[in-house]
Amino acid sequence: MKPNIISPIAAFDIVSGNATAVDDAWPAPHCESGYRWLHFDLADEGLMVWAEEHLPEIAARALCQAETRPRCERFEDGLILNLRGVNLNPGADPEDMVSLRLWVTQSAIVSARKRKVWAADTIRQAANAGKGPISIGHFLSELAHGLTARIETVSLALEEQADELEDIGSERGHLASGTLSKLRQVVIKMRRFINPQREAIAALASLEGWLMEPNELAHVGETSNRTRRLVEELDATRDRLTALQDSIDAERSHVLGRNSYVLSVVAAIFLPLGFLTGLFGVNVGGMPGIQEQNAFWILAGVSLACGLALFWIFKFAKWL
Repeated sequence: MKPNIISPIAAFDIVSGNATAVDDAWPAPHCESGYRWLHFDLADEGLMVWAEEHLPEIAARALCQAETRPRCERFEDGLILNLRGVNLNPGADPEDMVSLRLWVTQSAIVSARKRKVWAADTIRQAANAGKGPISIGHFLSELAHGLTARIETVSLALEEQADELEDIGSERGHLASGTLSKLRQVVIKMRRFINPQREAIAALASLEGWLMEPNELAHVGETSNRTRRLVEELDATRDRLTALQDSIDAERSHVLGRNSYVLSVVAAIFLPLGFLTGLFGVNVGGMPGIQEQNAFWILAGVSLACGLALFWIFKFAKWL
């Protein structure tokens, strides 16, 4: 049975920066003046039916698909825009980035998410108070800025953690098990999405003469530069952590090799001594010294002399 009602997270008509709530049970994605913003939860059972009725087929599929990656592509008279933000929801890991899917036309913005995206929620809270971005271009630039600013905060925290690990590694010479590998995994997971997001925002900044005014494009261009810098910072952090891991592995290999070397030298010294004592320990007739009262001390002295002689031979050969 086709649903006849849908419950958007946010539904506003925004005209010249003034936001008015939309009360329609089955709102259409267009507005007579200004623009309409409809923000949905992907868990809403009526979303797919609504999208198939009101949006082009490709746009509907892009809005509701299970997995996404950042993208920005023109399609017919609209724009498919997928972006990612750090996961700041309680109990979540920031690097487990949340997705925001958008379909943008000249009169509407339709967005959907699985988990709360704080940059979008900030706009929603302002709209609840009656204030919204004055235009679609302003909305997109503000959204991209909000996503990037939050990613920058997390990226800076990762850099500081890398600094702390480097200090600990240089001062103490060792790190807690798993600390370094976990941080490397966090950096890799974030970079996986931020690099394509850089391309998506750069593509958004290149949409001249459509939807966005020159000043709005300039703001998006600045956000694109910040995103590019984020990718470079994550690359640098990843390389620093890799170098730190290599240094730790090299130190461990050095210690292991040194210990193995010492054990080998000790074994080489005691090998002839073991042969000597083993030979004199056989229980057969004719062994010399059986009747000699001081034979044990003579054997001990000979063994000690052999050990010292081998030690000085290794020392002279620079094996020690």
